[in-house]
Amino acid sequence: MTDATKTLCPYCGVGCGLEVAPPAQAGKATNRDAEGTPIWKVKGDRSHPSSQGMVCVKGATISESLDKDRLKYPMMRHSLDQPFRRVSWDEALDAIANRIRTVQVTQGADGICMYGSGQFQTEDYYIAQKLMKGCLGTNNFDANSRLCMSSAVSGYIQSFGSDGPPCCYDDLELTDCAFLIGTNTAECHPIIFNRLRKYHKQNKKVKMIVVDPRKTPTAEAADLHLAIRPGTDIDLLNGIAHLLMRWGHYNSVFIDECTSGFSEYAEVIRHYPPELVAKKCGIRLDELETAAKYWGQSERVLSLWSMGVNQSSEGTAKVRTIINLHLMTGNIGKPGAGPFSLTGQPNAMGGREAGGLCHILPGYRLVKNPQHRQELEQFWGLPAGSIAADRGRTAWEMMTGLETGEVGLLWVAATNPAVSMPDVERTKAALLRSPFTVYQDAYYPTETAAYAHVLLPAAQWSEKTGTMTNSERMVTLCPKFRHAPGEAKADWEIFAEVGRRLGFVDQFAFQDSAEVRAEFIQVTRGRVCDQTGMSYQRLQAEGPLQWPCPDELLVQGLNSNKVKIQPSNPKRLYTDLRFPTPDGRARFGAYHSRGLAERPDPNYPFILTTGRLYGHWHTQTRTGRIPKIVQMHPNPFIEIHPRDAEKLGIQDETWVEVRSRRGICRFQAQVTKAIAPGTVFVPMHWGALWADGAEANALTHPESCPDSLQPELKACAVQLLPVSAETPISSQSFQSSLRAWFSPSLSV
Repeated sequence: MTDATKTLCPYCGVGCGLEVAPPAQAGKATNRDAEGTPIWKVKGDRSHPSSQGMVCVKGATISESLDKDRLKYPMMRHSLDQPFRRVSWDEALDAIANRIRTVQVTQGADGICMYGSGQFQTEDYYIAQKLMKGCLGTNNFDANSRLCMSSAVSGYIQSFGSDGPPCCYDDLELTDCAFLIGTNTAECHPIIFNRLRKYHKQNKKVKMIVVDPRKTPTAEAADLHLAIRPGTDIDLLNGIAHLLMRWGHYNSVFIDECTSGFSEYAEVIRHYPPELVAKKCGIRLDELETAAKYWGQSERVLSLWSMGVNQSSEGTAKVRTIINLHLMTGNIGKPGAGPFSLTGQPNAMGGREAGGLCHILPGYRLVKNPQHRQELEQFWGLPAGSIAADRGRTAWEMMTGLETGEVGLLWVAATNPAVSMPDVERTKAALLRSPFTVYQDAYYPTETAAYAHVLLPAAQWSEKTGTMTNSERMVTLCPKFRHAPGEAKADWEIFAEVGRRLGFVDQFAFQDSAEVRAEFIQVTRGRVCDQTGMSYQRLQAEGPLQWPCPDELLVQGLNSNKVKIQPSNPKRLYTDLRFPTPDGRARFGAYHSRGLAERPDPNYPFILTTGRLYGHWHTQTRTGRIPKIVQMHPNPFIEIHPRDAEKLGIQDETWVEVRSRRGICRFQAQVTKAIAPGTVFVPMHWGALWADGAEANALTHPESCPDSLQPELKACAVQLLPVSAETPISSQSFQSSLRAWFSPSLSV
């Protein structure tokens, strides 16, 4: 291949367009990495509507990870204390199929679990749902999106009647007031922030409010930074609503004609007077009043949020309380306004469309809806009742199922739960109890590979063709432009082959991913996420497209949802101010603040919050293998306010032991005023492969939101102890020792 390929960055949910060219071109020297491997050349795609040619360091260096530490062949072992041996695909897939049959007989369908990833392409997601929920009759498919976006899903469904962010990136450059809460957009979604920041600088009347206990690069750019105490988000939002009501900044016509439940909400916010709210949140009264003034006096308000809202035991309540402010002021369905959840992963949106959580089904359907189940059973050619009527196990419930022996097979693909799950020491203990774990990934070693019985080599970005959907509902075709190493296969191909071996030949008679997409888009017909007009051919010819995008010439498919689709204006949802609820109205949600699930006390007096860094991505499976990024963020650390550091005798760059009720970690201190007193921050990227004793999730707890079932990864109670003479093993030496431990198990 000599021409550049247009594709999508496989990191965060911004969904930046990339152009990738081969490493060797006529008359030019070949760019190679330290091992001498040619590196593909990556730059931003100026024609991509979402990113407009911009790209961050992760996207710019993505090709440097493609040939590092790849898993190339299937591997198996009978027990975890044995080395892996290389096997054929037939042997590995037969072993998986046989194990599934055994579990079906001995434990039933509930004993089979699959844990997937927002790194999947939509085609991978869809085939996994068809296999697990349709053919095997278990809804035990969950994805790591449960850990990052499920509260947004739940909040949108409860408030609007359907999942789906109603806004688009153009709104970043049309708003009068950007309200950012629980998002360090500058580091975690940098290209979105670049667009917003440029517009904000050029328009002095435009206001930016940032709500975050840390003074992040995002907060530094704000007109108003509200450094609230962790767990007081709902207090703040209800307090703003109280002032808006008091000052008359509400849209009574919109409330009366387009919403329900306002009277119950009004009764709740009556209990949040500004003096009480400011004191509870730990901010000044004038700051709270300024925030309410900015919101109330703006014609177009755009709210942005991410993990700081979603990863909470009251995550759904927080999301709905944000949406309440939009409904109260009529800030939805128009340019520059609306509640905009920023997706964490590159295809978490596509996963939601394909049904990639344990309580949903493809096409924005719900497991508990009998009509939705019937539609898919008929479409998939399965007997009535094939799809279970109850939701499946969440990611955390899969771990507790291993503890109790109820899970007989765990299939993990494209994610690294031995680092990313809450209460990670308990997670690892549960993984040790698994009688049969399949681990499907592109890289080796990873921390989770140590707990696998079967390793399956997966083709990754650049090595398979599929589609991904970004945060603004923009679908991009990601073509294959290089060969996968060794015998690696696309995830959907692996799932389909197992399905065929289990006897579902007709259901998985796909020749390529284009056929998979052609089937998938039929189950979106008439739904809010209608993509029937987005074939591979059209995406290839026209470039990225935003849904809803129905093909009005097609008449076959599923169409039970009475949502009014507006193909002439797909940029925003609900522009007609009608919502996919039984009465067509959006619904207010009335919530009092409950605060943190685990509050500080005399024994554990600090609140630990975790997050991402600009250069690293999740558990470093890719970025930890890219030298430029490792140099940017070489080691984990803990941010501590000078006042707290002085009390504890902690100096900058000294070691600190952090203890929670679940684990102990050690970090090097960064004494900084950027963190609020009483709160400390650590990045979540370092697992056992990259640093010793610095796994942030060894400290976190699994308490979750009762609606979204998303764990509260953003806050737990900890104590801090200065470490005098001892120095933890360095990242480099520990990485070397762990690799030495892993290496013998790859003998073939």
